Amino acid sequence: MQSRKNGHRHIWLLSGIGEGHCLAKVLADEGWEVTVSVVNDSASLPYQEMRLRAIHIGPLQGVEGIKRVLQDAASLHNGFQWVIDATHPFALEISTNLQNACKDFDQPLLCFERPIEEVGDANLIKDFKELSKYCFHERNFLMAIGARHLRQAVFYAHQSGAKVFARVLPSPTSLRQALMCSLSDSQLAVIRPFVGSVKGEFERALCQRWSISDVLCRQSGGLTEQLWGSLCKEEKINLWLIRRPTLDRKVEVVHTFDCLLERISCFP
Repeated sequence: MQSRKNGHRHIWLLSGIGEGHCLAKVLADEGWEVTVSVVNDSASLPYQEMRLRAIHIGPLQGVEGIKRVLQDAASLHNGFQWVIDATHPFALEISTNLQNACKDFDQPLLCFERPIEEVGDANLIKDFKELSKYCFHERNFLMAIGARHLRQAVFYAHQSGAKVFARVLPSPTSLRQALMCSLSDSQLAVIRPFVGSVKGEFERALCQRWSISDVLCRQSGGLTEQLWGSLCKEEKINLWLIRRPTLDRKVEVVHTFDCLLERISCFP
């Protein structure tokens, strides 16, 4: 176990959501020392100019890897007062590993989780495989799910008869994964979300160029889901959401920055 001095204000923030850098800035502005962990170089870019204690880039190598970070922190600077899990809602493995490691290490852990948005007219499905149960002949499907699971989604959408298009991030890993998905160059768009002078203008242009009838994204909350919800409603496009997975969390969960700041102001 580690010991923490009263008043030691150091947080380890594990970030996998778009607003993670905003949370890091809020914490730093409130006087906390902040160490951030992100999954890759691209995800680290919004943090480069921030006043952070440190930034770790890359996978954490499971429960034992997380414990090593906690042990190093305990040895070097009295450890972390809080660990904050602000990973992506679909990143269940890292959240589970964090729970297990922090429990074994007697480390206070708090989860920042986006609230679930109202789905409105969206169609909720459990997983990509469920696409194959529908008939999408003569329908143009846009995959807005990233590249990691794109191959699987394309496979099942093709089984339903859909013509598939995809938007992927401009990174080497995303491009390699996208090129393995049986899509032609004319069916791929490599863009970063929210670029342009008007929010969603490139996404709207893609839908119009490809005559998109259906969009698939994940029920992850945040700006991306909100964008597709409003765009699909305006363009009369069917929106399909992969249902957010559930995790039996054994830690406190907060849904807003204000609630998080209020909670961490009290000693664990």
